[in-house]
Amino acid sequence: MAGVIPEKFLDLFEKKTFANLATVMPDGSPQVTPVWVDFDGSHIIVNSARGRQKDKNMKRNPAVSLSLSDPENPYRYLEVRGHVAEITEEGASEHIDKMAKKYMGVDKYPYRQPDEVRVLYKIEPLRVTSLG
Repeated sequence: MAGVIPEKFLDLFEKKTFANLATVMPDGSPQVTPVWVDFDGSHIIVNSARGRQKDKNMKRNPAVSLSLSDPENPYRYLEVRGHVAEITEEGASEHIDKMAKKYMGVDKYPYRQPDEVRVLYKIEPLRVTSLG
């Protein structure tokens, strides 16, 4: 179903599911990074730090794709093609702590650097495919 996350796959955003985020490099080649993911009901949320390659790529070219495999059944997956609809620092620090709780079981994200600026990327799904 184009643009809508099927209800039967919403559980992937509740589990410790890693997504592979594909962005576009300046030369047009793909760049893929494993990321933690969240879902706000309409956008997939990715949290990163300013200045990283995926940050630069998404600011320059908002076209992205994500692939999520169910950690309990890797043959059940969700692929989302979309675009970054919003980039904001607002709430990003709190959000990375929320993700650290989900993925690591800790209250504070332990790898934060002193000069690091956290950024949220809100990805609008445009095409969704799934299996399982």
